[in-house]
Amino acid sequence: MKMNRFRLTLLICLTIILPGMSIAQQITYSEPQRDDLRRTEFEIIGKMNGNFLIFTNNKQDNNISIYDNSMKLLQRVKLEFLPDRILNTYFIPYSTFCYMIYEYQKKNIVHCAVVKLDDQARKMEEPIELDTTQISFSASNKIYTVVFSEDKQKIMLFKINTKSSKNYLFTTFLYDSKLQLIDRHRLYMPMEEHSEAFTDFLLDDEGTLVFAKFVRNSGSDYVTAVSIATKGPTVDNFSIKDLAVGERFLDEIKIKIDNDNKSYIISGFYYKQRRGNIEGLYTAVWDKVSDSISKESVTLFSDELRAAAKSSDATQKMAFNDYFIKKVINKRDGGFVLISEAQYTSSRGAYFNRWDYMSGGYNPYMMPMDYYGSPYYNPWRTGYPPNGPMRYHAENIMVLSFDKTANLEWSNIIPKNQYDDESDNLISTQTMNTGGEIHFLFNQYDHRNILLADESVSPEGKLTRYPTLRNLDKGYDFMPRYGRQVSSKQMIVPCLYRSYLCFAKIEFS
Repeated sequence: MKMNRFRLTLLICLTIILPGMSIAQQITYSEPQRDDLRRTEFEIIGKMNGNFLIFTNNKQDNNISIYDNSMKLLQRVKLEFLPDRILNTYFIPYSTFCYMIYEYQKKNIVHCAVVKLDDQARKMEEPIELDTTQISFSASNKIYTVVFSEDKQKIMLFKINTKSSKNYLFTTFLYDSKLQLIDRHRLYMPMEEHSEAFTDFLLDDEGTLVFAKFVRNSGSDYVTAVSIATKGPTVDNFSIKDLAVGERFLDEIKIKIDNDNKSYIISGFYYKQRRGNIEGLYTAVWDKVSDSISKESVTLFSDELRAAAKSSDATQKMAFNDYFIKKVINKRDGGFVLISEAQYTSSRGAYFNRWDYMSGGYNPYMMPMDYYGSPYYNPWRTGYPPNGPMRYHAENIMVLSFDKTANLEWSNIIPKNQYDDESDNLISTQTMNTGGEIHFLFNQYDHRNILLADESVSPEGKLTRYPTLRNLDKGYDFMPRYGRQVSSKQMIVPCLYRSYLCFAKIEFS
């Protein structure tokens, strides 16, 4: 009788405990395709009508592969309507269709066109030409940039003529979700020659183009001035407002749109002196309605946080010198979570820090600040910096949570130590937001094997290390940094099987 009671008690305890522990992430692999090798360019388009669509480009061979929920290839559609040489592609996915915006050159004319594709990658309409640009050279990179709002109800296409280094000419086209033109404008942006640059360009749900314009000392050092630039729909000029950053020397500048609260979050690490050590984080929240700063804060990193964040060979003072802001995630109440990661490179014993990167050195990590960078990830890096083959490092992750007044609520560090001598494809991390947690997926070494780790942080800042993901078949090398969340519980992650490119679906239960 006692034994039966014991078993019953144990069963009840397991019933209570196991659901919290059994967040089993199931992995399902696609079969490698013979044409998709390690140098294939790709873009994970998204999930449409229950299937997953992935674009691949092999020189002049452009295809969309359609996978079912078991990652079985249903069909591989060759995009025969595309010209021979594509400069650039953008995909804007919806639940049942997607827009493919592409750029190509014929003679001395660069064309930008769009086609609407259904969930079987079939043309729903004939391609429409959006714009053309006459140039006097053979383009090797994009001229046009596409941004779209979080709700995908606004789409903007724009190009920038930099012929005059002191007065850039923007040409913007704003569309609705049916690709009906809302407005088209040509407007000028005054520039200080060789010293000014832009952050990433963003579009809010009302159709306002948002970015920051900043000045670097000597054109390549610390940031001395920051302005927020906006262009509203139907407005034919830029609104440029300066931010008073005081005597702080700022580093990279990141902007995040908060559509729910009609504000823009501007963040950047700061120093107290030129080429000094990172002291903390500067944050300003720009209120769109009042067109002014509504909140401003300076977060000084504590000694306790420095001790947890530093790498094994760094001092506490230098703990954050290799950290770069990776992502900002909004909270409903107006707060936000900021994620950064330590990244650096070395070559033949030489260490390359953030100052080498900003001074025009070889920077394998930072997204380009200019407007001619490739839109989709091409992870197959070739070539090396002047000192020869490079070792890529990606170390600890820092997570900071701020309340609606931009004050720090909590901080945490996810420790890791990654490096690779061939490329940076297998290192760094990707986040998966399941609502109740933010998961961080990254590779870690277990003896000679590479395993995909999953650690999460709760809204209260609690870290959870989950068991190694299920179905980690030998021979598959994950590239989590290029993964994409395609639903509330699913992520598609590219991986290599021998010399072939394939994809894995990770399901969070």
